[in-house]
Amino acid sequence: MQILSIGKTIDHDHLEIHAIDASSLAEHHNIEAYDYVIINGGDGTIRRVLKQLHTLKHIPTFILNPTGSFNVVAKIHRAPKIEAVLDLLAEGKKPKTEKHHIFRLNDELFLFSAGNMGDLQHISLSETLRFGWLKQGILKYILAILFLFPVHLIMTPFMLMSATRFFIFTPARFIKKMGSFYGEVPKNLNIDLDNEYNILELDGDIVNVHGRHLEIQQAGNIPVVTR
Repeated sequence: MQILSIGKTIDHDHLEIHAIDASSLAEHHNIEAYDYVIINGGDGTIRRVLKQLHTLKHIPTFILNPTGSFNVVAKIHRAPKIEAVLDLLAEGKKPKTEKHHIFRLNDELFLFSAGNMGDLQHISLSETLRFGWLKQGILKYILAILFLFPVHLIMTPFMLMSATRFFIFTPARFIKKMGSFYGEVPKNLNIDLDNEYNILELDGDIVNVHGRHLEIQQAGNIPVVTR
């Protein structure tokens, strides 16, 4: 059994775990040889790692070790403690897994969230507050919500009616569509924006996208260890 840890060195008495930095992932050409890949980090880290790995012919099983502020993907799959998963593997047992659907937006990838509505303003302000004692934890996100609440209260109805604004949030799949809000991603979703260069929010990351035409589509799924 071969295990790769991305972003953090992890030791276990009965397992050999190879570790690399996320920044050097592109130089690591034998990912398909691994049975399990541990992703250490938050939603943005998971998105950036999977952007490079989701097209492999042999997709390893992904173990999430959430160390971000929100960790939405880990919460969706009720990700167990990394120690419990490794102990199970050391005993020769296979952990329970489930599929996580992934989506493509032009040349980018996202796992659950994409948009240019209130989510973009919220993440932008939250990242501005990411310093000092606010750097870790979710307090910066809570403060950003409080600061922006009056603006969102006024502007959200107008954004929901706009053809150039959109927000996708798949954990709310019980709302398939409400204006420009999508709780699920249809097979093909096309959105035309006003400008050639656009700033979007993808899984809590702020990303620059070139092109006024966005093509959003389903891009398969990957196996994730669950509880």
